[in-house]
Amino acid sequence: MTTIDTVRTSFFIDGGWRAPAGSATIPVISPLTEEQFGSVPEATTADVDAAVEAARTAFRSSGWRDLSPADRAAHLRRFADELDKRAEDRASAVTSENGMPIALARFAEGAAPVQLLRYYADLVESTPVEETRTSQPLPGSTIVRREAIGVVGAIAPWNFPAILSMFKIAPALAAGCTVVLKPSPETSLDAYVLAEAAIAADLPAGVLNIVNGGSEIGRHLVSHPHVDKVAFTGSTPAGREIGRVCGELIRPVTLELGGKSAALVLDDADLEQTVGGLATASLLNTGQTCYMSTRILVPGSRYDEYLDAISAMCASLPVGDPMDENVAVGPLASGRHRDRVLSLIERGRTEGGTVTTGGGTPSGVDRGFFVEPTVFAGIDNSATIAREEVFGPVLTVLRYDDVDDAIALANDSSYGLGGTVWTSDPDRGVDVARRVETGSFGVNYFNLDWGSPFGGVKASGIGRELGPEGLAAYQNLKSIFLPA
Repeated sequence: MTTIDTVRTSFFIDGGWRAPAGSATIPVISPLTEEQFGSVPEATTADVDAAVEAARTAFRSSGWRDLSPADRAAHLRRFADELDKRAEDRASAVTSENGMPIALARFAEGAAPVQLLRYYADLVESTPVEETRTSQPLPGSTIVRREAIGVVGAIAPWNFPAILSMFKIAPALAAGCTVVLKPSPETSLDAYVLAEAAIAADLPAGVLNIVNGGSEIGRHLVSHPHVDKVAFTGSTPAGREIGRVCGELIRPVTLELGGKSAALVLDDADLEQTVGGLATASLLNTGQTCYMSTRILVPGSRYDEYLDAISAMCASLPVGDPMDENVAVGPLASGRHRDRVLSLIERGRTEGGTVTTGGGTPSGVDRGFFVEPTVFAGIDNSATIAREEVFGPVLTVLRYDDVDDAIALANDSSYGLGGTVWTSDPDRGVDVARRVETGSFGVNYFNLDWGSPFGGVKASGIGRELGPEGLAAYQNLKSIFLPA
């Protein structure tokens, strides 16, 4: 259990703590014990209005957007330093909130947000605000200028709340934007650690604001007339609605949505290396990771040996208290989500799938939102369990005939976020990667790179986060024409 204050009574708005306009609260439920261990206030539309106004004032009047890149970078580095001091607190808060294994949380929710702030501090300091180009076709020149978009409404999910918030906050602040962050109602406590770091770093008032709430508050933020850009990570259905609203408002939006990625196991792949790699590439954070390779495509000639090995690997993963550093599979984030995953497992059975391991809750466990690592065989790519994002520790092992068939199966999905290929020939793996319709892809592993763009195609989203492209997503381009 986290040692931070788990009962919060205010919002972080305009550089300090502000009492909520209403009295409603959001309970913080432990996914391990199923008991409430904290609470946060639930925002009203008036609280959102106050946060947006603070962000707008900070953007337009305080001079944040007009600071030199070097000065904004200095602010970000101080913010990073203060957040680094609180990395363990934030990691343990996330584990307590959503059941993320603590060994993963220490990197993803503790260290990684700090790294990302420092990356964007360095990047904005080295990226010219203006460049001059020779005009075409008439003589003259053009100054191309990068300017901050304005107030950003950032909405983060519950599965990786700290790092996915920072995917948005770091480049937005680096660009000169101001931010109103709405964390997921399931994981709001860790955002208070973020706010405390911002205060300690003396981040200018209104540059970052945080309000808690559910879908109603999210809708108000997305449609707010003084929000200039929306950045969202979450489900595809929610992303469609946000995209519709932003489209009507002619408002730029970045959407990182769901996935149902494929792992293509080629006939020359090493069995032990591949199955060991799939433990991370397919089951990270108990499978509650959008880019997981949960459809395992295996050549028919090696299907049985891979099915047995994958099933054995899943059965061997330590399940239990996520605060135990040796645990690989913790509870799912909520009871509602656990029930959804179990219902999809049952749907897989009714559609003719065979469960080779798992398929329910762990034996002897009488509390906690646990689902056993589960493997399905005996179905094809048309089954619901092979097409719908489960977002839990559930894998489907599918058979293919040849590489062309495998690529066709990988592309036969409404999603296109991640994916992997496993082979003893890296050049062959890159050739496969080029043919799969997805925003990111790994050869013999999968790993995000702060310096390279991340995002999806098809129903997995629009726009990109991370890298220089992530910074550009928070900038408008202006052309200033000069005569010869």
